[in-house]
Amino acid sequence: MRKYARLREPLKYGENTWIYKIMLYETEEGVYLFEYSDPDAVQSSSDRLYDSPEALYDDWNGLIDERGWIGMEDPLPDCQHDAFIPLRIKGRDTGRPDWGKFETLKDGRWVDY
Repeated sequence: MRKYARLREPLKYGENTWIYKIMLYETEEGVYLFEYSDPDAVQSSSDRLYDSPEALYDDWNGLIDERGWIGMEDPLPDCQHDAFIPLRIKGRDTGRPDWGKFETLKDGRWVDY
């Protein structure tokens, strides 16, 4: 399950970074919270791992805007869990990942990102 939310106000994170939106992704090992340092970011800039959705909600529900949590589809196979678009590491689907190089699904075909 994935959901995202926008923050009412940007939240300062570190020296020069602000968080504008967040995404949660529930897995067997816990609940990931992905943080995005730009309102239009496609991939997260940082993440945290929570033991439960309730713990995550306790920390963040008071900071999100009036739209609340917005549900979204789980990522396609081999795709990045934190990406808002179908995005995967090039070669991951064949077992030969080319770390640092990505591809995205466009018009039904995987193309360089």
